[in-house]
Amino acid sequence: MSLTLADLSTALQGAQTLTEFCQVCDENTDGVAKLRAANDGWASWFDLRETKLIAAEEVMARMRRMLEVGAIRRIGVVPNHYALGYKANGMTVWDVPDERVDDLGERVGALEFVSHCYCRPRHLPDWPYNFFAMVHGHDRGEVEELVRRIAGLIGDTDRGHEILYSTRILKKTGLRIGG
Repeated sequence: MSLTLADLSTALQGAQTLTEFCQVCDENTDGVAKLRAANDGWASWFDLRETKLIAAEEVMARMRRMLEVGAIRRIGVVPNHYALGYKANGMTVWDVPDERVDDLGERVGALEFVSHCYCRPRHLPDWPYNFFAMVHGHDRGEVEELVRRIAGLIGDTDRGHEILYSTRILKKTGLRIGG
């Protein structure tokens, strides 16, 4: 049975058990590969309490199968950093030479306190920044110290930077694919 991507997404999100979820994946490998686990509904559906219904080995075998067919890219834990005491979140924005972005992205992205790092286009003359790195700390003082570490790593290629602090969450969700 071949489903449209929208129907496949709905079927996967509507699965009531891990067995049903895996069956939908097995029957629609082409569509699943296209979706590539972009829908956070899949991750939120997988509740570890469900695993008590089948052996742990079977859960792992099915998860490996979903990795193989591209239904999921990785399995990980997403902690609530606010609950862990990380209340200061600063998106750092940097003006660096374009030809250095890839190298700096590798180096800054590898820092344990940077959750994501990417390149964006400049919008001159108002917005000279092309390199972004999200930093989390317990307070603004800690974030500022971590930003000084990034500045030391970037060195003379730092032509200016700012920290844009989060003030409140307006929306927080992953990508949802619909038809």
